[in-house]
Amino acid sequence: MTDLDTQLLAAHASGDKPALVTLYTAAADQAGSVDAACFYLTHAYIFALDLGHADTAHLHARLAEHGRV
Repeated sequence: MTDLDTQLLAAHASGDKPALVTLYTAAADQAGSVDAACFYLTHAYIFALDLGHADTAHLHARLAEHGRV
């Protein structure tokens, strides 16, 4: 398990949605394929929508670049 995985699990366990946006975005940036990146971006986007997070539009745009919205 990577440090990022550990951080994601901890953020889920504590309900830290702002951290989940950041961590899922980081996971997308490190993903080895477009499908994996979009999987993580979708999670980041959902949590961002829930929060009204400042990165919501940026995450949507990243997903749109890959036809995922």
